[in-house]
Amino acid sequence: MPYGKYKDRALCDLPEHYLVWYKQKGFPQGKLGRQLGLMYEIKLNGLEYIFKELRRK
Repeated sequence: MPYGKYKDRALCDLPEHYLVWYKQKGFPQGKLGRQLGLMYEIKLNGLEYIFKELRRK
């Protein structure tokens, strides 16, 4: 995350409540907004395990 309370954290490490807040507020424009929206959908659907597999490689 490039700014805010969670600055310098990987997007996949953002807490779900923060992504829900952003969803309600509105994701920012551009690439970051699309990435946050994708992270929201991944966490909403319980697919976080994907990141554990990727981190092993």
